[in-house]
Amino acid sequence: MTAATITAAFPPAGPAALGDKRKLLIFGIMAFGQFMALLDIQIVAASLNSIQAGLNAGPDEIAWVQTAYLMAEIVMIPLAAFLSQALSTRWLFTLSAGLFTVSSLLCGLAWDINSMIAFRVIQGFTGGAMVPLVFATGFQMFEGPKRAMIPAILGMVSTLAPTLGPSLGGLITEYYDWRWLFFMNIVPGVAVTIAFAFIGKVDGAAPGMLKRIDWLHVASLAVFLGGLQYVLEEGPRHEWFNDTAVQVAGWLSVVGAVVFFERTFCSTMPVLRLTPFRRPTFAMACVLNLVIGVGLYAATFLTPVYLGQVREFSSLQIGTTVFVTGVAMTITAPIAARLSTRVDGRYVIAVGFAMFAASLWMFSGVTDDWGFRELFWPQVIRGLAMLLCIVPAVGMALNGVPPEDLRYASGLFNLMRNLGGAIGIAVVNTWLIDFTREQTARLSAAMGEAPDRALGALNGLSQMASAWTPDASRALGIGQGVMGRIVGREAATLAFADTYRLMAYLFLAALIIVPFAKPAPNVAGPPPAEH
Repeated sequence: MTAATITAAFPPAGPAALGDKRKLLIFGIMAFGQFMALLDIQIVAASLNSIQAGLNAGPDEIAWVQTAYLMAEIVMIPLAAFLSQALSTRWLFTLSAGLFTVSSLLCGLAWDINSMIAFRVIQGFTGGAMVPLVFATGFQMFEGPKRAMIPAILGMVSTLAPTLGPSLGGLITEYYDWRWLFFMNIVPGVAVTIAFAFIGKVDGAAPGMLKRIDWLHVASLAVFLGGLQYVLEEGPRHEWFNDTAVQVAGWLSVVGAVVFFERTFCSTMPVLRLTPFRRPTFAMACVLNLVIGVGLYAATFLTPVYLGQVREFSSLQIGTTVFVTGVAMTITAPIAARLSTRVDGRYVIAVGFAMFAASLWMFSGVTDDWGFRELFWPQVIRGLAMLLCIVPAVGMALNGVPPEDLRYASGLFNLMRNLGGAIGIAVVNTWLIDFTREQTARLSAAMGEAPDRALGALNGLSQMASAWTPDASRALGIGQGVMGRIVGREAATLAFADTYRLMAYLFLAALIIVPFAKPAPNVAGPPPAEH
């Protein structure tokens, strides 16, 4: 069955001819729901140590508090297009918001690491449905200047939420308790669920689609993306395919991918259509969004890790240090919105990528004593650059997409950003491990080339330690331990610098694509009638 036949059998849902005030209210509620879902990806980043202690979890287990959410979300995002047609936008969004709220409550009540992982899977899966729905609905409901504002608003939500996550999480953990990272979703989640159930009727449902759903396509998509996410998350910690579990996940992902693409092109009722990729501009916008995801999530991940490992900052100190990036994004939002209606998006995104590369290059000068003051301008420039990157990318991807493909295009575009984030975090983790090992070897070699200076430093540390203990051998051991920590800290700092430098090169390389990504006119197709 062709895409045209499917569309004829099950007409694409679209927003009804609603008044402007109701459209704005619907869009506002959906954008807030999306913000909640994206915020919860990174809100635990600065509080993992507190969660680990509260759940008596091991160092390897606690990483799954983030991994479980990301794996589930990345599977749901591309499924949302099909489910929104079958159930309607109104009821899929309402169901997602309600289950997201319930799972948030359960996460806050988690009694051990296994229960937390299970509830985070549910939270990520249900939250993932809200992310692409608001993009597609916003582009279908509005036309003209109002439609031009959609990329700026959603771009700010998509980037601000994960950026503010560590800051907000650090503050809540410091002044309340880590469980409130999840309890804080309950009141707004209930409000969003009830409000959208009453006013969110923007299209109709086609429940007949569920009777003919290709479950093999669904399963292969879940195995493909879930396995890929597992490999990306666990690979850096276990030397990639030297670990049996990572090997198994990798093979399952490959098999899932083969079955998924076969079902995509041959199924009579595919759950995901790749037809938006027929537009070269959409494909290039997705590649750019992949790079944006790498920069957004990897940079948001790296800075708290540096502050925690090298500077030994508390959750509160980390949160207040990285907060400035979110403030800078808020300042840029109206500028990016205005530019998106007046200037060719390629110029805007080129400036954004160049600024992002410049900010990462500034980070590459990091030393072991950088704090709020030294990190201020690199973070501000990164925040200013982010919306100049994402706003034109959204316009390139979704402007000019036929109404019947808009939901699928939104899902694929958002999937690329999350995949970029998963790839980015995995890659920078690997770089940090490798570069730290290399820099440690270099520092050790340098000390071997100047043994007198190294021995003098060790004797000085041992003499300082002798003030605390009369035992000479114990003082020597303390001195050796302190010297080892200093070498480790310096090696880690140099590894962070190398990692930031390579990320800057990535953003510069992505500029090659920009001239070819000619944006489509910012006009909407006729909205499908309600059925």
